[in-house]
Amino acid sequence: MDRQKINEWKRKLPEFRQKTDAFYAGELDKGSYKGYSGYFGSYAQKGGNASMLRLRTPAGRIPKEILAVIADMLKRHDVPRLHFTTCQTIQLHDLKPDALYPLMEEALDNGIIIMGGGGDFPRNTMCSPLSGVQKGEHFDVLPYAEAAADYALTLIDAEKMPRKLKVAFSNSPENAPHATYRDLGFVANADGTFDVYSAGGLGGFPKLGVKVAEGIDPKEILYYVKAMWLTFRAYGNYENRAKARTRYMQDTLGGAENYAKAYAEKLQSVFDSGEDLTLPDDFPDAPLTKSGDGSTVNDPRVIPQKQNGLYAVVYHPIGGQPDKETFLALCDLIASIPDAELRLSPDETAYIVNLTGSEAVRVLAATENDSARTPFERSVSCIGASTCQVGVRDSQALLRASVKAVRAADIPADALPKIHISGCPSSCGTHQTSPIGFRGGMKKVDGKPQSAFVLSVDGCEQQGVENLGRELGPILDQDIPKFLVEVGKTVAASGMDFDSWYAANAETFEAIAKKYTE
Repeated sequence: MDRQKINEWKRKLPEFRQKTDAFYAGELDKGSYKGYSGYFGSYAQKGGNASMLRLRTPAGRIPKEILAVIADMLKRHDVPRLHFTTCQTIQLHDLKPDALYPLMEEALDNGIIIMGGGGDFPRNTMCSPLSGVQKGEHFDVLPYAEAAADYALTLIDAEKMPRKLKVAFSNSPENAPHATYRDLGFVANADGTFDVYSAGGLGGFPKLGVKVAEGIDPKEILYYVKAMWLTFRAYGNYENRAKARTRYMQDTLGGAENYAKAYAEKLQSVFDSGEDLTLPDDFPDAPLTKSGDGSTVNDPRVIPQKQNGLYAVVYHPIGGQPDKETFLALCDLIASIPDAELRLSPDETAYIVNLTGSEAVRVLAATENDSARTPFERSVSCIGASTCQVGVRDSQALLRASVKAVRAADIPADALPKIHISGCPSSCGTHQTSPIGFRGGMKKVDGKPQSAFVLSVDGCEQQGVENLGRELGPILDQDIPKFLVEVGKTVAASGMDFDSWYAANAETFEAIAKKYTE
């Protein structure tokens, strides 16, 4: 990132400090403060007694040099808690002002961007987490995601931005970063080109993306990013915050076909402007040259890379909330391994990539006590209402209680799937495209509202068969672990794994759910 731009942002930090001091002194209301602080990647947490700080990690990739800086900041400022987010960033939590202010300045000094982490700005650019090392991928999209991330930073101070602008790159139909239903998504093809999707998004009024281009040259992706901004400037409802998202333009313009035409017009205007946004001929950088040393490893948390003899290790702390000491030890270990780096995933998993077999064994040991082992334990949860100001229910507490109950019942590893939990309708936990999802809500019991989560089913994130789930009804917080255990026991008794069982027994699943939703 341009050092001049970073210095410009740093000059704004004294004003942020003044506003934050005023907020904690009770001189600025939380709504006004939230509208201001999001520009700096920081929000006050629930209760107004501490802050969070979001560190942008472009495309979810954290090179060891940046990882070392983050580890050092965690230690010196005694950061109490961190979270791997569903936007492939790291959030630092429970920060008092005396830690928040120096953390912000040190992050910028070391090239870790915080600006635009919240508010009406381009968010962290997302990418398939194993791009470049994954067997079967169409091609490595990571360099293009990083280029788009750099360009998005130039739009942070642009006028009339949507409430969020999420850009994603997918290397295969697995569609891990949900590129086909983001504000703008680039989907790799086997022939080395991208298809482009636009105006999608989850939350209130969810929409799958509109395909606006096919088979484009990857070197031209920045033209498409700028066209997205220009399309929203022309047709977005930036005066109504509730509708200031790109997905609303599909209906504003009279449907997907009309939206695609409007986007194409803005795209052509970008090409016609004479501005050169084409990536250079020598792009991307040289590929990884590390190779295996003959050592091997076999473990459920190890994935063989497409590079011969190299492996990636899966590290998924429950709810995306790693034990700080484990994380710091892992950072030290990665620093000692040539070419190793951390990749964050949209499902709150971290992958440590580019490991020989013996190096993978060391990483496995370092993360053994803090990593999920089953698909269900790798379930996704937003940060939840105990931390988030707009959260309705405590999604993290629900996940912990459910994992505890499933472990106690000794449910087999394949009897329950990964579920997605959002504390409110915003779908930060991406529950709407999960086979089983929950969103924070309420349920009336004897005429009185009680804390509950609404169960949804049949969502799918995979490219080509994407689907928004349907809701079956609310279940009381305390009943959800019992519901999941009952489902798990039923599946286990059948001798089938969950996916096979559900395909043949969807009505049985709904009958079990009905006992808890009524």
